[in-house]
Amino acid sequence: MQLVHGLHFRNLRGDLFGGLTAAIVALPLALAFGVSVSPDDGAIMGLYGAVFIGFFAALFGGTPAQISGPTGPMTVVMATVFSTLVNKNPETGLGMAFTVVMLGGIFQILFGVLRLGKYITLMPYTVISGFMSGIGFIILFLQIGPFFGHPGSANVIQSLQNLSKYVNNPNPVATGLGALTLIIVFGSPTKVNRIIPAPLLALVVCTLISVFVFPDSGIPIIGKIPTGLPKLQLPLFELDQIRDMVGYGLMLGILGSIDSLLTSLVADNITRTTHDSDKELIGQGIGNLFVGLFGGLPGAGATMRTVVNVRAGGKTPISGMVHALVLLVIVLGAGKLTENIPNAVLAGILIKVGIDIIDWSFLKRAHMISMRATGLMYGVLFLTVFVDLITAVAVGVFCANLLTLKRLSDLQAKEVQAVTIPNENNHKLRLSSREEEILKQAKGRILLFHLSGPMSFGAAKAISQQMSIIENYDILILELSEVPYVGVTASLAIENMVKEAYENRRTVYLVGASGIVEDRLLRLKILRRVLEQNPIDTRLEALEKGIVLISQRQGH
Repeated sequence: MQLVHGLHFRNLRGDLFGGLTAAIVALPLALAFGVSVSPDDGAIMGLYGAVFIGFFAALFGGTPAQISGPTGPMTVVMATVFSTLVNKNPETGLGMAFTVVMLGGIFQILFGVLRLGKYITLMPYTVISGFMSGIGFIILFLQIGPFFGHPGSANVIQSLQNLSKYVNNPNPVATGLGALTLIIVFGSPTKVNRIIPAPLLALVVCTLISVFVFPDSGIPIIGKIPTGLPKLQLPLFELDQIRDMVGYGLMLGILGSIDSLLTSLVADNITRTTHDSDKELIGQGIGNLFVGLFGGLPGAGATMRTVVNVRAGGKTPISGMVHALVLLVIVLGAGKLTENIPNAVLAGILIKVGIDIIDWSFLKRAHMISMRATGLMYGVLFLTVFVDLITAVAVGVFCANLLTLKRLSDLQAKEVQAVTIPNENNHKLRLSSREEEILKQAKGRILLFHLSGPMSFGAAKAISQQMSIIENYDILILELSEVPYVGVTASLAIENMVKEAYENRRTVYLVGASGIVEDRLLRLKILRRVLEQNPIDTRLEALEKGIVLISQRQGH
C-alpha cells in the first residue's frame, strides 16, 4: 500500500508550478478568512491554517491534486466558535477555540478510520445546495461592516441590525477601495487572471493606493503580523463547557469532511482520477489537528485553489506541499508586506467568495423541478443563516429522508396485490390461462397475495390494508418470487397475515421465497412452519393444490 496516495516524481515541474500558483491564490484568501474571524490576530491564524492543513492534508490525504486551506464554510463555523468561547472565557477562550479545532481533526480521523467516507457525501442535493448557499449569504452579511469601513459584526443578525448605520455612514476611502476590489475580482480579464489571480491583483493594487494615495485615511487595516514559527497550543478545557466544545468539534469535523469530499469529487472530474475518501478524511483530520496545535484557522479541501493547481500542472501531493511551503516562507519573512492591507479590500475579496459559494443556478430553477425540494432547500438555507449549520443539515437530511421514504412507500404499496377474481387490474401478475381458470373456478375462495420489488417497512401498511379488505377466503397463497429483499417490519406484517389465516383455519402456501428473503422468513417460527409443511415451487402448483382442497371440502 502506497504511504502517500498518488505520489510520484514524473510530474515534478508541473507540481512545483501548480503549488506556487495555488499559494498565490491562497494568500489573499487566507488573510481574508483570518481577519473575518478575528480582526486583531486573525491574519496570522489564516496563514498558519493554510500552511499546516495544506501540507499535512496533501501528505496524508487521498486526493492527489487537492489543495487544502481555510474555506468559507469552515471559517463561518470558526467565527462562531471563536466569538462564543472568547466572550465566555476572556482569558482561556482562545486556547479553547484551538482545542475545538483539534477535536474537529480527531473526529475527521475517526470518520476515516471507521470508513465513513463513502457515506458522508450521500446527502440530498437540496440539502447541500441549501447549506452552501446559506454559508455564502453568511459571508456576504458579515462583510457588510468592513466593506463600508466599520468593524465587523459578531453574527448575521447583528450585521443586519446595523445595516442602516453601515450604509448611511460609510468611510469613503474604505468603501471606494472595497468597490475597486469588487471591480477587479469580477472584471479582471481571463488573460490577466492567468498571469496574476484577480484576488492577489486586487490586494496589491488597492493596498498600494491606500498606502500612497491615502496615507492618513485611518481606515482599518490588518496591522502588524507576527513572523516566525507559531507557538504550541496545548489542549485546554473548561469542565462546564466540554459538551459545547465537543459539539463545536463535531460540527467542524462533519462540515470539513463534507467540504473536502465534495472538492475531491471536483478534483476527480478534472483529473480523471479516483480519490480515496477514507484516506482523505484521515489526511484532513491530521492537518486540522496540527492546525489546532499551532493556533491556525481550520480548513478543508478548497475547490478554487484545487482547480487552479490542476490547470497550472499540479497532479500529485507534491503540489499541495509546495503550496504550503511557499506560504510558510511568506509567514516567516513577509509580515511587513501584508500589515497595511485594508480590511475593506479583504471584505471585497470575501464578498466575491460568498457570491461564488451561493448556488444561484439551483436557486433560480428549484421551483421548476419540485416544490417540495424548493421548500426543503430554502428551509435549510434559512436555518443555516439564522440558526446553525449542524441544525440545518440535521433537519434537512431528516426531512429529505422522510420525503424519500414516503415516495418509496407509495411505490411499494403499488407492488402489493391481493387477487381473488382475475380482471384487467391484475395485468402485472401475468397470469396464465390455467391460473385464471382456477381463480374463477374458486369463486373468491382462493386469495392470491402477490408481492414484488424490495419490501421495507413502507410496504407493511399496504399489506395490512389489503388484508383488511378481503375476509372470506379458504386458501391463502403468498407469492414472493419477485421480492429480492424483505425488511423486518414487512416480515412481521407477513407473519401477522399468516397467523390470522391459521387462527381462522385457512390453508397457507408460501411460494417463491429464495436467498436472503427465504433466510429472513425462516427465522420467524410460523413462516418456517408454512415453508416446511407445504413446500411449493410454483404459483400454479399452489393454485392447483388449493382448488383440490376446496373441492374436497365441498364434497365433504
